[in-house]
Amino acid sequence: MQLVFRFCMCSMVAFAAVPQHSMAQPAVNAVIAGDFADPSIIRKGNLYYAVGTSSEWAPHFPIYVSGNRTDWKQTGYVFDKAPSWTAGSFWAPEYYFHNNTYFIYYTARRKTDNVSCIGVATSAYPDKGFTDHGVIVAYGKEAIDAFVFEDEGRLYITFKAYGLDERPIEILGSALSEDGLQLAGSIFSLFKDEQRIGLEGQSIRKHDGYYYLFYAAGNCCGINCDYNVRVARSRRLEGPYEQYPVNPVLQENKEWKCSGHGTFVNAPNGKVYYLHHAYNKVSGVFTGRQALHAELTWPQKNSWPVFKEITAHDARHGISDAFATSASTSWWQWDFKNAVPVTKQSSGHFYLSGSFDTANKTGIVVAVRPAALAFTASTTVANHNDAVKGLAYYGDVSAATGIGMLGDSVIVWVVKDGTRNIRASKYLPGLTKVDLKIQTQPDSSCHFFYKKPDATNWIELTTGHAINAGFLPQWDRSPRIGLHIKGSPADTAVFSSFQLNY
Repeated sequence: MQLVFRFCMCSMVAFAAVPQHSMAQPAVNAVIAGDFADPSIIRKGNLYYAVGTSSEWAPHFPIYVSGNRTDWKQTGYVFDKAPSWTAGSFWAPEYYFHNNTYFIYYTARRKTDNVSCIGVATSAYPDKGFTDHGVIVAYGKEAIDAFVFEDEGRLYITFKAYGLDERPIEILGSALSEDGLQLAGSIFSLFKDEQRIGLEGQSIRKHDGYYYLFYAAGNCCGINCDYNVRVARSRRLEGPYEQYPVNPVLQENKEWKCSGHGTFVNAPNGKVYYLHHAYNKVSGVFTGRQALHAELTWPQKNSWPVFKEITAHDARHGISDAFATSASTSWWQWDFKNAVPVTKQSSGHFYLSGSFDTANKTGIVVAVRPAALAFTASTTVANHNDAVKGLAYYGDVSAATGIGMLGDSVIVWVVKDGTRNIRASKYLPGLTKVDLKIQTQPDSSCHFFYKKPDATNWIELTTGHAINAGFLPQWDRSPRIGLHIKGSPADTAVFSSFQLNY
């Protein structure tokens, strides 16, 4: 018999900036560093699997694996290609295990009308091989944040509805069919946001005869977030629910802001843990909502629950890739709405080409999630042509900056509000290889460097003219750093290394 338990996710936000080398590491660190909002988690035996929001980045819904809930490694994605019914906004995936099958209930916008709906995919494995079954919940102007719960042998799905019109937000529920692929019965209301404070990212825990409904309240995302976790309880799944008088139960602390959107897992030692997200107060929107975890306890019978935040070691890891194998690593993502990259890795080289619309002023970027505000990224461009080839710090197709080789010149470029400008250039005739570097500072400034491969010292191309990256972060996701090409579909960029250090 397979022993499988489940748990989910949550959300937060942060701001200010101080040099990382001049401050002590936070007492509470992210367990999955970098932009990994709305994490959902499940346990199979002694292994944990977590899946998170990918928003407009492909591949969709990154999956991580861990043996202890604190050391995580990315193992793949739910979808390498977007399901045919979807247009974007891949949010809030929800793990569940039933009938020897792994389910992912997920939110996306429907291509026909841009309404947020909940889809479902299944696999025999927790981290690969998912088959999409299309929309399972379409309700009003939005249906998001699925949570699946088994009660007395019956499966139920709950979700957030409304929120984009004049009606209060509600947490709605419905029974599920035995195969978990369709609704069975009437939709009912569990909880209504009568106070208009925000209501989403719910999860349910049954304890001592009560159904405890944990939910996130407030504004989830961006600099002005005020997310926190609250709880209400009822003797019946359908309610009515009584709010905890001293809510919230999880909120801002010394290092983190805007906690929310989480679910639970039972550990082998009998303890219960909650995986959620939050913004780090140092790096804020530049690293996005990162995954943290806390222990859930009840001090005594019939008491309200208490969260104990867990101290974890620093989960930030640098990257050093010499492209020695033929298989690309799983950390690369791209803006699937605005570019179609073509990649190949062979014999110490990474090849990047592809196509994009003429309205795209940035080009193609394959990128990774930075785990700190201040970092250094570098690469070696190993070929010469008339395409721009190099590094890019990318927030969106209309918000990006980078350094690249263009013919015989190194250039620093910026795309802002849909307009592309070259900020600096240096003529370097005869080069077929060049090393490039982007260095970001705690004040959000970006500095751009180059050097010839046989040289020792880097030369800054933006001396006295650093570019402030404050325009890069998007409301629901952090910017990425990675490899870039802007040219014709016939052009290829060849790279022989990529490094990311903190």
